[in-house]
Formats: sequence, C-alpha cells, structure tokens
Amino acid sequence: MNFFVAVTDYDWFQLHASKSRVDEVNFWRPSPEASFKALSTGQMLLFKLQSPRNFIVGGGFFTRFIQLPLSLSWEAFGEGNGVRSLSEMRDRIAKYRRVPIEPTENPTIGCILLAEPFFFRDAEWIPVPLDFSLNIVQGKGYDSEDGASGRALWEAVTERLAPRATANSDPGPATIAAVESARYGEPVLVRPRLGQGTFRVIVTDVYERRCTITGERTLPVLEAAQIKPYGVGGPHASENGLLLRSDLHTLFDQGYVTIDADQLKWSSAIAFERSLRTGETIINCTVEPYACRAKATACPRVNISLSTIACSASASCLPFPRCPFRASNKTYLNVDGALSVNPSVSDV
Repeated sequence: MNFFVAVTDYDWFQLHASKSRVDEVNFWRPSPEASFKALSTGQMLLFKLQSPRNFIVGGGFFTRFIQLPLSLSWEAFGEGNGVRSLSEMRDRIAKYRRVPIEPTENPTIGCILLAEPFFFRDAEWIPVPLDFSLNIVQGKGYDSEDGASGRALWEAVTERLAPRATANSDPGPATIAAVESARYGEPVLVRPRLGQGTFRVIVTDVYERRCTITGERTLPVLEAAQIKPYGVGGPHASENGLLLRSDLHTLFDQGYVTIDADQLKWSSAIAFERSLRTGETIINCTVEPYACRAKATACPRVNISLSTIACSASASCLPFPRCPFRASNKTYLNVDGALSVNPSVSDV
C-alpha cells in the first residue's frame, strides 16, 4: 500500500489536534499551479512537522486533489483549513507566496482533501524515518510492503490507530481497514467516509460548477444538496448530490421540489405561473407531479427558468440539465415531470 509523508507547520496541526473531533481537513498548498498525484483515493497521507520538530504527528485518508478559490475553500471547510478565520488564511497564503493579497482578491489554491483524519498525542509522535531527508520541502512517498522504513512506519501508525478505532463507536471504513491490515496482512484500499465539506466540493466539481436546473455559474450562490439527507442514511457521495442555486436548494430541502428515483416532481403547493401568449390567448398554469393543467391543445413545453415553470404549446419537451453520471445519453424533462433519456435529440 502506497502512503505519503507530507510536511506541514505546527500551527495547522495544533488547531486540529486541540479539537475532540475532526471529520475532514483541507491540507492545502498556496500555489495556484499546485498538483498532487502521489496517492489514490483511500490511501494514507501522514503529517510530518517542519524542523526542528521532526516527527510524524497524525494523518488522514486521501479523497481528492482539486484547485479551489479561497472563498469556496473557506465556505466548505472553515477551520478544517487549519486556520481560525478567512483573514488568517489569506495572510497565510500571502506569507507562503511572499506576495501581498488584496482584500478583494480570491486566489486559487491547491487542496488535498483528507477524510477520517487522526492526530497523535505528544507521547505518540513518531520520529521520521532515517531516509527522510530534512531538506525535503513537500514530502516523500513510501510503500507499506516494500522496504524496512515503509513497513516500520506503517506498523507504527496502525498500532496507534488501533485504540482509536476501538474507542470510537463509529470509526470510518478506511480507518478500520488500516487497523485490520496489522492483523490480516496486506492492506486493503477502502474508500474513506466523506465529510460535508468534501461532499460540497466534489458535487460542485462533478456538475462543472453549474446549477443542475438553471445552469447558473455564479459560484457564491451555488450549493450542494443531498438527494437523500445524511440524517436518514444518505451518503456524502457525488451520486447523492445535486448542485443547486441557493433558492432552489431551499425549495428542495423544504419539499417543494422533490426527486423520486428518476423523477423530478414539483409540489402543487407552489403556483409557478407565467403568462404565455398563444395568439391572443394568455395561459397561466401550475405544473404538478404528474399533470400539466394548461389548457392547450398540443403537448405543452415545460420550461424551467429562474423560479418559474411555464407552459407553451410550441414544443413537446425541454432538454433537462445533463446528468454527469450518464455521459452517453441526454436527459429530458417530459410534461408529466418525469425524467427520461432520449439520446436521439440533439443537445441545446
């Protein structure tokens, strides 16, 4: 199993270590050109403090690397960025870049998103391996099954994780897999449990920073909605997410807009109305889950625009925003409110 020892500063570590519970962290890098390809999802990243504190003091399980604007990084993770305020994070970025950042500037940073993080007490700190040069700036990769240093370090980490997995009533799946590797042999790669911030970022990325319904691209008004709420068993996974404009997210969470399997349903409690001309006639209507009540002779077109649903007799259907998990097909909204796949109709 590959894992990575990354260099971090003491203040970042200390803020997290001082808390009783941390579900996720953003191990960010200040450069807008930063990248990270050392790990796959579920592999472990360990925290090594900067000199003179040459110890490994904790770690987490890799979920994704992504470049984010500072505003979204703070909105998604808050103190999970290892700072207590947005202004402090801005100052840290300026310090590492060695250039000032304007108050209105929204710099892009590289974000290594980690789930199921853990932080050792001082007595548990692990001295760095002898082959870890103190001149290393970012970090070094190891293999738990190859070489004495990698194997010994992996065993030292899993030994310290074992009591935590036992004491925690609900340890994460990646943590359990790492601990069990000490008993059952070669480590098994397991996808870690995602936190709310990582869910927010991944859904934003999957939907290409566009509202699922309206196509809105203004990032500050876009929010990640859970199709099945986390509180009733819904996972923090992209397959359980929609990226919605904030007003539509509110309607969705309050039940005015619902999703049932492959169907988008609009509650009859909302009278989405818009006047449409058919010659000299103006039609106002309300679209309910399985019925369009427009008095039109032809199949009316359902047009989702801002906060309205309008009916017109000019067309039979409207291309519905594309589902990122159906790359080979195009998804459309029929007049009865049901999602259907029609690959023969060209995209618009």
